[in-house]
Amino acid sequence: MHPTAMQNCKEFNAAYAAHIKNVSPTYNVVEIGSQDVNGSLRSLWSGVSYIGVDFVEGKGVDVILDDPYKLPFEDASVDVVLSSSVFEHSEMFWVLYLEIMRILKPHGLFYLNVPSNGDFHRWPVDCWRFYPDSGKALITWAKRSGMTPALLESYVSNQSTTDRWNDFVAVYVKDEQHVGLYPTRILDTKKDILNGTVYGETAFINQSTLNEDHKRLAVIKHVTERTIGVV
Repeated sequence: MHPTAMQNCKEFNAAYAAHIKNVSPTYNVVEIGSQDVNGSLRSLWSGVSYIGVDFVEGKGVDVILDDPYKLPFEDASVDVVLSSSVFEHSEMFWVLYLEIMRILKPHGLFYLNVPSNGDFHRWPVDCWRFYPDSGKALITWAKRSGMTPALLESYVSNQSTTDRWNDFVAVYVKDEQHVGLYPTRILDTKKDILNGTVYGETAFINQSTLNEDHKRLAVIKHVTERTIGVV
């Protein structure tokens, strides 16, 4: 797990956990892709029922999935689903997204973290990267499938000084009727982001057409041109 993935989920916990507890004092958490590789999101959630699922046996894995698109939980039985650095490895992440919506309670939250850029890394495959409109696209897909979720917020986080990843982060509530249960957002305080969106607003926060890789290349190009005297 890279540093920004852990930090982003920590900030999700800080913004939403108290509100989840108000709705469901003994709330439960399911993490998809829970194997502990250089850290685990489980460490951020204490005093709750926490079930980690993955496709292989390993540290932090409580349930091994037979089918990556079928979660072994009843309809409307889970308060929070976490998925960090998983959707890029799912050949059909949109199918998994609907399965996540199925198991969430009406007030349930889905926290999604997936790369917006970064190295090709197969586990066992590497298929996707998410751009700023990806979060809204999943809402369109869910509504077309007869569901009524809402995107509470999304953003692309800045890279840390120790890795090359820009993470796309999105937070969903299963039923739009329950948006009011969650009055705070990560983006209320987090400013080191690009292309943020917040429920009820149409404009992007810190809109940019370039991710940090492209910005860095632009800086290198500018410095090089100045060095060799190109105008």
